[in-house]
Amino acid sequence: MDQLMDILSEVNGEVDFETCDTLMDDDILDSDEIDSIVEEVNDAFGVDITSSDVTPENFNSAEAIWDLIQRLRNN
Repeated sequence: MDQLMDILSEVNGEVDFETCDTLMDDDILDSDEIDSIVEEVNDAFGVDITSSDVTPENFNSAEAIWDLIQRLRNN
């Protein structure tokens, strides 16, 4: 999770990823930032996040992104 938090902070250092749970719903992250997160996470964790995975359910919080990573790693 620490590595994910580092990635998120590098993409947008102004967001409190520890507590925010509306990253997509409130348009806190723009499409370029989401694309960067997907690319960095895919490289760092050896997963393949597809465009169909990029939903509010999976990207509204750091915890949701972490859960997605874990699901993809286990498949």
